[in-house]
Amino acid sequence: MAFHIYCDPIVYKANKVQHIKRDELPALSDSNFTKNLVNRSYPSLDPLLKGQKRHLWQSLILDVFLYEHLEMGLMIVLKTLTSFLGPLGVNRLLNHLETGGEGAIVKPWVWMIWLLLGPMLGAVFIGWYQYIETRTLNQAQAILTQLIFDHALRMRVKADVAKVSNFETRPSTPDGAVSLAESTTSAGQASADGASTTTSATKTSQNLVGKLNNLVTTDLAVFYIPVQIIVSMFVLYAMLGWSILPGLVAMAIMIPIPGYLAKLLRGTQVEKMAQSDDRVQSVTETMNMIRMVKLFGWEPKVSAQLAEKRKEELKSVRKLKLLSAFNAIANNVIPLVTIVLTYGTYTVIMKQTLTASKVFPSMAIFGLVQSFFASGFYLVPNVITGKVSLDRITGFLNETELLDEFTQNAKTPSTNESAIEEGAIGIRAASFTWTADSDGAATPGSTRRNFTLRIEDEVFFKRACINLVIGQTGCGKTSLLMALLGEMHWTPTGPDSFVSLPRGSGVAYHAQESWVLNDTIRENILFGSPYDEERYNAVVEQCALKHDLALFDTGDQTEVGEKGLTLSGGQKARITLARAVYSSASILLLDDVLAALDVHTAKAIVEKCFRGELLHGRTVILVTHNIALTAPVADFVVSLSSDGRIISQGSLSSALAKDKTLQLEVNKEQQALEMEEQTVEETTAEASAKPKGQLIVEEEVAIGRLSWSAFRMYLGNMSDGKLALPFWIAFIVFILINNVFNQLDKWVLGLWTREYNYHNPSEVSALYYVTLYSCLCLSAFVSYGSAYSIWSFGSVRASQRIHGLLIDSVLGATLRWLDKTPISRVITRCTQDIALIDGPLSNSFYDVIDIVLEIAVKFGAVIIISPIFSVPGIIVILVGVGFGHIYMRAELPVKRESSNAKSPVLGHFGSAVSGLVSIRAYGAQAAFRKGSYKYLDNYTRAQITAHNLSRWVNVRCSSLGGIFSSALAAYLIYGRPDVDSSTIGFSLTMAVGFADLIMWAVRMLNTAETQGTSIERVQQYLEIEAEPKATTEGEPPAYWPASGELRVEGLSARYSVDGSKVLHDLSFHIKSGERVGIVGRTGSGKSSLTLALLRCILTEGDMFYDGLKTDTINLSALRSHITIIPQVPELLSGTLRQNLDPFSQHDDAELNDALRAAGLFSLQSEDNEHRITLDAAISGGGSNLSIGQRQILALARAIVRRSKLLILDEATSAIDYETDNVIQTFLRSKLDKDVTLLTVAHRLQTIMDSDRIMVLDAGRIAEFDKPSELLKNQKGLLRLLVDESGDKDKLYAMVTG
Repeated sequence: MAFHIYCDPIVYKANKVQHIKRDELPALSDSNFTKNLVNRSYPSLDPLLKGQKRHLWQSLILDVFLYEHLEMGLMIVLKTLTSFLGPLGVNRLLNHLETGGEGAIVKPWVWMIWLLLGPMLGAVFIGWYQYIETRTLNQAQAILTQLIFDHALRMRVKADVAKVSNFETRPSTPDGAVSLAESTTSAGQASADGASTTTSATKTSQNLVGKLNNLVTTDLAVFYIPVQIIVSMFVLYAMLGWSILPGLVAMAIMIPIPGYLAKLLRGTQVEKMAQSDDRVQSVTETMNMIRMVKLFGWEPKVSAQLAEKRKEELKSVRKLKLLSAFNAIANNVIPLVTIVLTYGTYTVIMKQTLTASKVFPSMAIFGLVQSFFASGFYLVPNVITGKVSLDRITGFLNETELLDEFTQNAKTPSTNESAIEEGAIGIRAASFTWTADSDGAATPGSTRRNFTLRIEDEVFFKRACINLVIGQTGCGKTSLLMALLGEMHWTPTGPDSFVSLPRGSGVAYHAQESWVLNDTIRENILFGSPYDEERYNAVVEQCALKHDLALFDTGDQTEVGEKGLTLSGGQKARITLARAVYSSASILLLDDVLAALDVHTAKAIVEKCFRGELLHGRTVILVTHNIALTAPVADFVVSLSSDGRIISQGSLSSALAKDKTLQLEVNKEQQALEMEEQTVEETTAEASAKPKGQLIVEEEVAIGRLSWSAFRMYLGNMSDGKLALPFWIAFIVFILINNVFNQLDKWVLGLWTREYNYHNPSEVSALYYVTLYSCLCLSAFVSYGSAYSIWSFGSVRASQRIHGLLIDSVLGATLRWLDKTPISRVITRCTQDIALIDGPLSNSFYDVIDIVLEIAVKFGAVIIISPIFSVPGIIVILVGVGFGHIYMRAELPVKRESSNAKSPVLGHFGSAVSGLVSIRAYGAQAAFRKGSYKYLDNYTRAQITAHNLSRWVNVRCSSLGGIFSSALAAYLIYGRPDVDSSTIGFSLTMAVGFADLIMWAVRMLNTAETQGTSIERVQQYLEIEAEPKATTEGEPPAYWPASGELRVEGLSARYSVDGSKVLHDLSFHIKSGERVGIVGRTGSGKSSLTLALLRCILTEGDMFYDGLKTDTINLSALRSHITIIPQVPELLSGTLRQNLDPFSQHDDAELNDALRAAGLFSLQSEDNEHRITLDAAISGGGSNLSIGQRQILALARAIVRRSKLLILDEATSAIDYETDNVIQTFLRSKLDKDVTLLTVAHRLQTIMDSDRIMVLDAGRIAEFDKPSELLKNQKGLLRLLVDESGDKDKLYAMVTG
């Protein structure tokens, strides 16, 4: 175990194969499985189990890992003692030479063995310490990550709007929550369940390794640094007497200097973290909204914004690096002053002879003291960082608002059991709010607006029936479901208050915004239930999914992608409905399940599913706007007023009688239903173009050693082309001078001691040698500062360029590549990998260069004194390099697997947080915990193997160095009697240092290469599928476009180079200002056409926009002059103003005019203090707004953009009818006359009064003419669609009238 031979099999295997996969790594021991760690630690850490609020640091150290800390403390003491074996061995050997062995009791070979045992035993002890330390770190990370995950499953989901600051204020999706970053950023997650939740602990938990390492190391530093200094002082006193006292006094006086620098470092670190937070939040939101960014042509402006934030961040990084250099110099100056005062006192005041046996061992011990001081002051800023991280996690655990059932002193929301009929579903005498500390939480509009659901009497739903919950937008329909599920804070308003939702026979839930897993369609439907083929096929049929599945070659084995990106909104809604129907739950809560569906599909769902056998005898509570559509199947109707109160329950007629506004909406809906029995079903654009079921590609894992191209990319970006040669010359010269002077100071001390051999002590000028020694040391400090400063400026320049290249590459990627690549992977590159490149990687590269030069200088010094040892020395170096090569062959693939094992942990976390309500409703918490265990175990398995391999090579290199130094000592003592003691002392000092350096060189090279995988990972994303880059020739004239004229000739399109065509030879001409409807059945190519017009997919043929050929125009210029409004528009977190004008190009008057024209103000009264204004806060993705409100804001944004071509992917079936009327009014009468409107229609009513209608069929234009002309063609597709309608006469009337 001491030499870690258990790693031999994996090292051997790694050197025989090209790449080791995670499954081939050593299995985890029982103690490292997350499940066992949870059982061990939760009684001390889980705030619900331990029953008291206690800081995590205390609980981790005193309760969970107490014995590990004691064991590490013992190892550190033993390592400290063995570190003195080498200097003491040199002392006794040189003393033996100086005295000729007179009176010696111990033979020289004993001290030679000390030289061998010192590094060997030290490596064994430090290896054992690191074994315990890394095991503890991995276990702590798994424990805390799982603890945060479990705690998140208990927290209340509330509509939390973002902090308003700028365009990219904070992450807004689950991926934002889980991106890895060096900084510990608060992350907001937009919940797909209709709300959002914020926690600063999410990212903090995923950046634990470094910070826990700081904490564990600091805990022990408090113990071992004083021990080391005391032992050092004791040994020095034995050698030099009371002369060390002035040095100690000087040391004590100068201690505040590093303390002051540490304070500056802390301040700069805080500043840097804040700026990193800002950039990371901006990058995260940009990546989560990247499709919108690309469709709007915002790439250049977004890139410029991120570059500006990056510039500010790197100013702090540069300042931090320079302060670190000054800190290092200060930590070296203190021992220098101590040495000079000690030797000066010893020779000048005490009049003692400074012999080699005193100088070289004491120098080695002073070096130890110097390292102790450096490590002590180095830990100060790190422990602050780690402490802050644990503070944030502790705050999350202790302060996050939990559901009522997890809250201490919470009233049980079901009292007076005798009053509750067995199996009853309902509420009596209670009010509900989104937070426990206020009357309500932010809902659409101003942050001041609160909402309270008030059940003043009681409301009960009928069992084994379909119950409707109806009411105007914002009246609390969703809140009623949340109240039943226990998601809202419950306040009793009467003595017999209760909430009852029996869960014994199961509950299923469909969120308003469908939540899907990044898995296959089948797994999304099964959701952990056993597969029953007959039941499954019936569910697919009744939920109208059969036709959709036929579009995919692999059917229900098709992966839905991250956040269901391969599915349309309607498909996601039906899959989520299928999940609820397939489940064995007897109670189904369905929140606006028909909203995302066109009328035809909605009718099919009502007829086949709601009237079907699978729902027979089950209780359904359906929130809906589609009252007329669902009324025939409803057995019981609950109606809510706009102020969150029940106004009626029972029949639909009684509900409508008490709500005239609702009656008007139902009348409008009834008219629409009569006119639209036949509609055109929506589809996803990619459906016909994605033949393979597996969409998400496996994450790239580089094979073999780190490529030279990765190093070259980093080093090449450190300097400008013309200044590259002067940069590298200056750096090499200064760092070489530093290393030479660092060794010359010991040679000067050797010269000084030699003088005492040939001259009387009174004749030796101690002042001369003290001055010479001091000048050499100060020159070394200056050269170090110069070299490190040059390197710092170069590394910051490289960081800035690499970040810019990465951002531009991802922003310039094709939509197809973005579909195949989870955004969490992109964010990981932009945050975690960039953070490594900024700091640790830069330092590691510098350390490698520095240590290689130091080895060269020390080895040169040894062979100058003992040329015969050049061959053994070279052999030692070669063997050490061989060990390093063997080690790296194993370490690199393990490190890569470790890096790639992080993404599933983060993705699972983000997915769960985004679907908290659904998970809790289904009671699936245990299944998600089990999934978290699996992903954490995979990550821990790779991490532990990587740490063990590091210790395997360390103990071997240390043993090798010990053999070399002891062999050199034997040769100099027994084979070179002509060499004086000072020369031997200098040689042995070099040799001992040389031996240590071999180990450190291997470690530094390993660290640099493993951290270099971050460059490799970034480089992978610089070589991706990219859209054409902007050119100066591609800039259109300033006046363009003057009109919305669109001409297409021979347009064909496909999604990938090897994919089949989705559009075939389309040719058409649309005049400026025309309103054109685009219709077609599922898979006809409607959405593909809109993407082709924006050149988002591969196209052939010619497209002319206002006379200019679009493939000659830069993509950003083209897209910035076309506005597309998708079915569910994406909004940025921030203010409404920032959403309308993200780059501050317009004044408020213009923005308000746009909102007024789009119809927003007509939906809210001027005297309503809670109305939506430019300062209203918007949650990430717009989750605190209804889909209708988002559509209106998207229209307003289109008005602000002043595009001559507007493409609307209609989503009016998902919004209430008042909002629908406002949008249609704007499109028909308020749109500028020179604006061309293309409407991808899902309802015939919307486009029957268009100037012309384009009917697509299988990617071809079947018809394109005026509606009146198309209806004359009795065999035409439009005529067929209209004739199949339930009320074709009214559709004809729209055309003719």
